[in-house]
Amino acid sequence: MSQKLTKKPAQNLTQKILSSHLRSGKLVPGQEIGIKIDQTLTQDATGTMAYLQFEAIGLPRVRTELSVSYVDHNTLQMGFRNPDDHQYLRTVAAKYGVVFSPAGTGICHQLHLENFAKPGKTLIGSDSHTPTAGGLGCLAMGAGGLSVALAMAGEPYFIPCPQVVKVELTGRFTGWASAKDVILHLLGQFTVKGGVGKVFEFTGPGVATLTVPERATITNMGAELGATTSIFPSDARTKAFLKSMGRERDYKPLTADQDASYDGEVHIDLSALVPLAARPHMPDRVVSVASLAEGDGLTVNQAAIGSCTNSSYADLKTTALILKGKRLPAHVDLLVSPGSKQVLKMLAAENLIEPLLDCGARLLECTCGPCIGMGGSPTSAGVSVRTFNRNFEGRSGTQDAQVFLVSPQTAANLALFGRFTDPAQWGTPPRKVHLPAKAPSIRKLFTFPPKDRSAVTIVRGPNIKSLGDFAPLPESITAKILLKVGDDITTDHILPAGAQITALRSNIPAISEYIFNRVDEKFVGRMKAEGQGFILGGENYGQGSSREHAALGPRHLGVKAVIVKSLARIHRANLVNFGILPLLLMDKADYESLAQGETLTIPAASIRPGQPVDITRGSGGKFAATNDLTEKELAIIQAGGLLNYVRQSSAR
Repeated sequence: MSQKLTKKPAQNLTQKILSSHLRSGKLVPGQEIGIKIDQTLTQDATGTMAYLQFEAIGLPRVRTELSVSYVDHNTLQMGFRNPDDHQYLRTVAAKYGVVFSPAGTGICHQLHLENFAKPGKTLIGSDSHTPTAGGLGCLAMGAGGLSVALAMAGEPYFIPCPQVVKVELTGRFTGWASAKDVILHLLGQFTVKGGVGKVFEFTGPGVATLTVPERATITNMGAELGATTSIFPSDARTKAFLKSMGRERDYKPLTADQDASYDGEVHIDLSALVPLAARPHMPDRVVSVASLAEGDGLTVNQAAIGSCTNSSYADLKTTALILKGKRLPAHVDLLVSPGSKQVLKMLAAENLIEPLLDCGARLLECTCGPCIGMGGSPTSAGVSVRTFNRNFEGRSGTQDAQVFLVSPQTAANLALFGRFTDPAQWGTPPRKVHLPAKAPSIRKLFTFPPKDRSAVTIVRGPNIKSLGDFAPLPESITAKILLKVGDDITTDHILPAGAQITALRSNIPAISEYIFNRVDEKFVGRMKAEGQGFILGGENYGQGSSREHAALGPRHLGVKAVIVKSLARIHRANLVNFGILPLLLMDKADYESLAQGETLTIPAASIRPGQPVDITRGSGGKFAATNDLTEKELAIIQAGGLLNYVRQSSAR
């Protein structure tokens, strides 16, 4: 008698990768899951602290399949701090079995896509735009540095199981529309908080029309939706990309089952898209470029083409073809940042650097550069059109600059016109760019760890300070609201980017002096005077980058809790990791009645996962807050942070 086989349930692509890496929990949206991590990446602005945390764990080497340390952020070596960090990163990588990418080699996400990312693998990185690797079927997520350090130690990465939204693409691009316009369209539809708790999985016949670099542009900027990640299938386009990179053996076909189910669905007709722009100062303030060209059109003072979103060979070749034989207006400053030395070599091989230089553009190093305020700031009140992923107020380094986010095609054309113009005036776009059959390899520029690591000495400069100890959560906390802020507070608001401040990322006491200094320059003084306090915030508190320093700095100053309407995913995790209570207002109307300077008492010992807690007001009365913490997360906070929790668990 034959046994009847049970048909395996259909799975979408996200579920396939999660289920093959699941170490704890069930794939039920909202429930906590722990997943095995195959690869990690760090960059220098967050990496130094991540490796200090890994050292504190006490293992002899990393336990991942691959970990890479990239230097791409703090490359303005003004003084000893940044080069000292780079020296530390190089030597600590050699000591613990990590691949090292030196300054100038390229931007971490572009380099990882070209050299290391693989379909079906899991990747977390201490940079919020790690989902770039989703462009070739890798489940890639941004995380705080401590989460990355624990993943390097072989620990699972814990997240709420996400919902999966199907984004069905049909048609193909027409006119001047491009991949950047896909993600700008989604941001206009969902907003910067509409993707929280979700994975955006791209399907449909339109997917086959997109190259891997185009897909990577979309998954990269999906981080601005607040999404857990975004992902494309691994298909013939993926295979062609990997073959061009000399990595065809890394190819693995991977797609959703035909009858897979999803938690939501969106349809985008690529042929209906037009060039779009995100207006200042948020990536979801999306309008058509044509609408900004009304009248004489807004004057453009600066254009910047590059960043981890749009610095690929295809992006810059297209830019060079648009600019070839033309000259920029005298009032326009055009900055071009290649994503990697591989991109630069391919452009040079085709004589495509000359058109950039001859038109008047400035060719910058293969780094993040102006995207993080590391040089390239616009003029006072200047209009800058950028191919980047963020246009938060002041992020460019010029507080009153008006930054618009656009595609490379749009940026190049607006730079040539010197003002916003209707794309109908731009002429015929260049033909779609494809990678050569064999791209030049730059793998020799990476430093791979030695087989014998016993003789490696880790070098630490005077600015590198070990992470201090944090006390456990007290039974009750009485303190003042020392800062009240509104909606969509970003990590740039909490801890600004830029050359001066970012150079202090390995020194928590020093960098803490800048917490909220562009929002309220007296905040740090109030914290020091009081010794402890609370922050009151609105919706989507902590959106933006993965920088855990936006939690570490407040914790160092004595912030015990943030009480907000809602939280961004990565920042929420960072608050938990460093022992700050993330509380949610049950009645959002209470936000209006609470004032900066008011004293509150939080009965911390009585907090239970997912349950309300009554907070006493010094002026009389109470209000209710709740939390979305798991038992483990609450235990981490009670222990004073994740490192304390891990040490205590190991000692049992």
